[in-house]
Amino acid sequence: MSVTLERDGATAIVTLDRPGRHNAFTMAMRGEIASIFSDLAEDQTTRAVVLTGAGGHFCSGADTGEMGRSDTAAFLHRMRMLHLMIRAIADFPKPVIAAVEGTCVGAGWSLALACDLIVAAPDARFCQIFGRIGFAPDAGAIWHLARLVGPMRAKEIVYSSRMIDAAEALTLGLVLDVVTDGPVRDHAVMLAQDMAQGAPLAHAMAKHLFEAASAQSLKQYLSQEYCVQPMLATTADHREGVEAARARRTPHFTGR
Repeated sequence: MSVTLERDGATAIVTLDRPGRHNAFTMAMRGEIASIFSDLAEDQTTRAVVLTGAGGHFCSGADTGEMGRSDTAAFLHRMRMLHLMIRAIADFPKPVIAAVEGTCVGAGWSLALACDLIVAAPDARFCQIFGRIGFAPDAGAIWHLARLVGPMRAKEIVYSSRMIDAAEALTLGLVLDVVTDGPVRDHAVMLAQDMAQGAPLAHAMAKHLFEAASAQSLKQYLSQEYCVQPMLATTADHREGVEAARARRTPHFTGR
């Protein structure tokens, strides 16, 4: 299993466990994560969840080793599984806290953004790296970023593909806290245990209200994203980006 589940009282701890790949998630892991959150949603003994990564990193996004080999139908399936995973977290009726250290990039950052709260270690670094491989952000990243920091700052973050350190993330309101007095996972668990003391139905209804407060639902947004990514998957720039990433060289995009 590349995703592990532990329990600490009423708190469940879900850990992405591929440290050799900075916890890049595979197709199989998309299903694992969705299934775990689906089961926890129905588990009355679980009142809050911490999502974290093993080996000093949160998640480096989708595994590039599985990219660049799909036709449109296969890529649509990849998108359905990606959205299933994101919706399982975003729609989860209990508080979810991402405990981030090290790398949190691409769809890995989307995973964190789908949580209710993010707490970060001082070494955490965030990046919308999609542009470097000829993709637009997916897994709801733009939907979440635009609401957290506003459209203009979100565009700058996406278009530049630059790295954002923990201190800047805190200033921008992209994380709740930068934890300097101990392991970020321990801090997240303590926060989750505190929230687990609240009324479960009240938390569930509050989450529905946060969703309703937005002009467009995540489901509506994802229906647009669903069409964009498979089209980009067929471009020469995407193939070039993936090849460059594998060769660890600078990509040369042609706009085709």
